Amino acid sequence: MMDYTKTKNYLDMDLLRFTTAGSVDDGKSTLIGRLLCDSKAIFEDQLEAVEQSSKQRGDGYVNLALLTDGLKAEREQGITIDVAYRYFATPRRKFIIADTPGHVQYTRNMVTGASTANLAIILVDARKGIIEQTCRHSFIASLLQIQHILLCVNKMDLVDYDEGVFNKIVEDFTEFASRLEVPHMDFVPISALHGDNVVEPSANMPWYRGAPVLYTLETVYCGNEFNHVDARLPVQWVIRPQNHQFHDFRGFAGRIAGGVFKPDDEVMALPSGFTTRVSGIHTLDGDLDEAFAPMSVSLTLRDELDVSRGDMLVKPHNVPKVSQDFDAMICWFSEDQNLQTGRKYVLRHTTKEVKCVIKDIRYKVNINNLHKIEDDLNIGLNDIGRISVRASSPLFYDPYRRNRLTGSFILIDEMTNDTVGAGMIL
Repeated sequence: MMDYTKTKNYLDMDLLRFTTAGSVDDGKSTLIGRLLCDSKAIFEDQLEAVEQSSKQRGDGYVNLALLTDGLKAEREQGITIDVAYRYFATPRRKFIIADTPGHVQYTRNMVTGASTANLAIILVDARKGIIEQTCRHSFIASLLQIQHILLCVNKMDLVDYDEGVFNKIVEDFTEFASRLEVPHMDFVPISALHGDNVVEPSANMPWYRGAPVLYTLETVYCGNEFNHVDARLPVQWVIRPQNHQFHDFRGFAGRIAGGVFKPDDEVMALPSGFTTRVSGIHTLDGDLDEAFAPMSVSLTLRDELDVSRGDMLVKPHNVPKVSQDFDAMICWFSEDQNLQTGRKYVLRHTTKEVKCVIKDIRYKVNINNLHKIEDDLNIGLNDIGRISVRASSPLFYDPYRRNRLTGSFILIDEMTNDTVGAGMIL
């Protein structure tokens, strides 16, 4: 394991959340295993356990995918089913990896793993090129407003490290991705099995002049992932200490979803619309001169306002949309039921939970070509479509492309309490 004492303060290091996606057997788990192994982010006994398991399976090589395939069914089938989260760090940055499944039936797991990612690694088998799952995962990354895609063309060793194969895949993907909203894309030819261009540059591909995967992950800019313009604090908890020494304290705690708050700032409480000023910003570590997304803080106000869980503190001249009606893109998770118009669901948005009804299904998306399907409005497991929603009380929201925190929601089945869908407000 790395010696954090030789790096800058570990707690002060940047954090990059990234997800891996791709079709079955494209090498997602092997790539993560190679990153962990070659960056010295695993213990020796973990590596020895993987070596022993590889021998028992008869793999004939050290199967690094076993480092992330945690479920018994995954190890037996050699596939990823669940979203596997792994954590590691280098001297430059900390990382949280979400290793997501490649099978079509587990697309919902990919949505879950990618929902908080700053970057998506999409793997392509050099022998197969761009396929349906490549398009599906790229579209989901774009839909979730992931700002960076790193396309890794894997298994280059099986095509004799041919530059022409790599260039053709880059050309095909660039043509498809031109219809997506992804600001930054990088392309790397790799062999996760042998470690080519994963942590160290590959001697087998001298024609590739770019950086290996790890260097790209260490240096990619992710400072603009949070909205620091629109001040939003969804109230999660009202703090009223029982200790008589603090009987005058009344704090409104929550995770800041956008913007910056400072003492003496004028704020408005929604839905009441009353205004006051911030008297203090408090944390367990002491008071702050300012707070911004995604910090968790408690604000005290100068005036007594009726504010409770589900309300939102904002700036008076920069308020979110307040409405019971909105349109959204929905990713459907339930295999037991399809999305139904007129049916009631529980909608959870930031810290607010309300009943809602689906007013209309506008269209379904053909993920292969991004065309709208308007003659088949049956949205089932893993389908993505555009819907109109009416909530039982107003929500305070921004478009998802402006703020991922205030622009997202989940739908919950009232009877089973299952999460049946995840939505992005348009």
